[in-house]
Amino acid sequence: MRRHATLLLTALLASLAPRLRAQATGMPSFNAPYRAFQRSEFGVVISFPNGNGAAFEGVYRYASSRFDIGFRGGMYDAGACCKTELLVGAEARERVITHTVDFPLDGALVFGAGGALVSGGSVVFIPVGISLGRRIDPQGSTVSIVPYVQPTATLVAGNGTSNLDFTLGLGADFRFGHTFDARLSAGLGDLDGVSLAAVWVH
Repeated sequence: MRRHATLLLTALLASLAPRLRAQATGMPSFNAPYRAFQRSEFGVVISFPNGNGAAFEGVYRYASSRFDIGFRGGMYDAGACCKTELLVGAEARERVITHTVDFPLDGALVFGAGGALVSGGSVVFIPVGISLGRRIDPQGSTVSIVPYVQPTATLVAGNGTSNLDFTLGLGADFRFGHTFDARLSAGLGDLDGVSLAAVWVH
């Protein structure tokens, strides 16, 4: 029953993907279906949403049983047109699908809450999505790759209004050795943009 519900949610989110938004801090930064660390990880993320300015965030995640929980914070400078925003957010991930002969992908539920805070125009984001992908280990290489997709529904609220947006995140995590990940993700549609991350895992 749980697996059928997860597959139904996946199909629903994928069908709604043409209308797009983003993650806990409103940036096009997404999550692979499973964690790369045993205990914790920390790193930096640079995002370029809609080609307008850049965001710089620090991230920290730690393992808690089947979950991992993460925190992120930083600044978004959209350029001369707008005030700089303070970004804060928290995310959690739980593995819910393990690949089989019939379904070749691993999957995790990803959810969180956060905001872009600025005088007179703060926005709150509450994303819920599912990440689907599979680790690839090329023979003879110390590099492994996790390509994934993450359809996500996000409640966006601010300035007395709220709406439900939908995002299709695309990404790939590159593992170099045992302690370092390089990560690339992108949003398509209403939130065109890319994020690049450098993460140290423990």
